[in-house]
Amino acid sequence: MEYELDSLTDDCYEGTTCLINKLGIRDEKKLRLMEAMISAAKCGELETNPIDGKFDFSHFKNIHRFIFEDLYDWAGEVRKVAISKKGTRFVQPDQIESIAHSIFGLLAEKNYFKNDSFDEFVDDIVDLYIQTNMLHPFREGNGRAQRAFLTHLIRNCGYDIQFSKTDSDELMIATVFSAQGIDSYLKDYFRKNLVSKHDNKDA
Repeated sequence: MEYELDSLTDDCYEGTTCLINKLGIRDEKKLRLMEAMISAAKCGELETNPIDGKFDFSHFKNIHRFIFEDLYDWAGEVRKVAISKKGTRFVQPDQIESIAHSIFGLLAEKNYFKNDSFDEFVDDIVDLYIQTNMLHPFREGNGRAQRAFLTHLIRNCGYDIQFSKTDSDELMIATVFSAQGIDSYLKDYFRKNLVSKHDNKDA
């Protein structure tokens, strides 16, 4: 899904909308295919070998860097352009760091949701999902980095989720609604797809 930018050519090869990349690919369709292949392989690696961290913004950026470092020089770096998608404008570049500090600071204050009941956990994960989605800190690859980060966080709390095996259209629709202030679809999505490692969702 393409972003709407203040300038469609920001970070792109001159005269194109193809992102400047380490492979020198100047055809947007070819780049998307290569990006999909590489990011899928990297996300698969994270499934078994997650990146250690403190579940802070640095951890989030390190995950993005790992997934996209073979493609982009700016992997893991905060974007410098304003972006939007389907009418949703994400956080302005100059506000990303301060808002991220608040988001991940609150996560730490809540002890990374480790003490939550299942219903509390769903509410907190949905809130974090919405906030990090609106943050959209990177030029590209936000959703993939977000899902990898959340998977690691969720597993750290004794639950599991496999985003690749869930309905991606359902998640996308729920995400769009959440940007409009309606979070019930996201709550239904996570409630349905979260699995307790101890088979006890009320624990």
